[in-house]
Amino acid sequence: MTLLALGINHKTAPVSLREQLSFLPGSLDKALNSLLEQPWIQGAVLLSTCNRTELYLSVKWQDSLHQQLIAWLCHYQKINPNDVIASLYWYRNSDVLSHLIRVASGLDSMVLGEPQILGQVKKAFAASRCIQSLPCELERLFQKSFSVAKRIRSETGIGASAVSVAFAACTLARQIFESLPELNVLLIGAGETIALVARYLSEHKIKGMMIANRTPEKAFSLAHQVGADVITIAQIEHRLADADIIISATASTLPLISKGMVERALKIRRNQPMLFIDIAVPRDVEPAIAKLPNVYLYTVDDLQAIIQHNLSRRKTVAIQAESIVQQESVNFMIWLQSQNALETIRDYRIQADQLRSNMTIKALTAIGRGENVEQVITQLAHKLTNRLLHMPTKSLHQAANEGDMERLQLLRDSLGLNQQ
Repeated sequence: MTLLALGINHKTAPVSLREQLSFLPGSLDKALNSLLEQPWIQGAVLLSTCNRTELYLSVKWQDSLHQQLIAWLCHYQKINPNDVIASLYWYRNSDVLSHLIRVASGLDSMVLGEPQILGQVKKAFAASRCIQSLPCELERLFQKSFSVAKRIRSETGIGASAVSVAFAACTLARQIFESLPELNVLLIGAGETIALVARYLSEHKIKGMMIANRTPEKAFSLAHQVGADVITIAQIEHRLADADIIISATASTLPLISKGMVERALKIRRNQPMLFIDIAVPRDVEPAIAKLPNVYLYTVDDLQAIIQHNLSRRKTVAIQAESIVQQESVNFMIWLQSQNALETIRDYRIQADQLRSNMTIKALTAIGRGENVEQVITQLAHKLTNRLLHMPTKSLHQAANEGDMERLQLLRDSLGLNQQ
């Protein structure tokens, strides 16, 4: 068997091409079944995200395999092969594992070290297992990639530093306050960034969360997902004192939180600290509040500085991660080669057993017809010996005729002739 990976991602193709090759979640089962109908496919896992579409396959190798796979993919997705060939990449055997580890650990992601991709790979693997019994080499490939990805994240800390605005905001909150579960948060806005912040804080069991947004429908939808309360923009001034952390990201052209509002909130709070993270451009919070005691104000520029620093750190630890990838790939290739040897041994034994069975049946039939038993057994031994020696003898002749002494020596070793 041969392991093969075929794919396209954000490094090789623009989104306009990637979207043509992507598989929607509801269509994955159909695509996998179609792929598994191909006679040269022994097992398959299909990974499709916004940044990549990849096929991980166990195949019966043949010279035209690349062309056949491209033909299947383009036919299934109704796209001209000439439009996609230059953007595709291929990996084989140990290189498949190296690539999959990089994908699962976030080393190959658009945002270096991002953690979401590991869950997406696991989901793709689970979906494939629901449809088919994966070959052992494909099963081992993914299980190994999961364990190594976990090892990389643990040993290098590549995912520990914030490299997104949402994650940076939450990390900042955790640095300033010792315990998030004891805090109340006010989120202003309901866009993608605020939604990510809300989900992150919800996972960390924040004490209380309020969401204020100009469009109530969006606020209620997000609040339902994260267990938050909804307030109006007009209520912010009256509820500000209830919040320890305020994170804002709206499209307002004027500040929503003034210095006076914060001063009144501090008075009610008896000067307990307040953290303001203003991600909006234009800003939602008046800059003057930064001068107030016990007020911490960070803008999107502050977060970007944190992100750039952390990205540099991730690039450094990525070098360490690559050494782990190489080490594990070598180990996997040793295992894969041993599996190929076992498969060859199994096939050879099956062939020999089939030959023995067929010739035994013929011999017993001859004895049943009354033929001389001793003569039948002698003929059986003679024919069985000739049949078993036929292919090795043919290979020995071929090696000798071609002057291939290395192969000839290998055949002698295989037949045990050098042990006599």
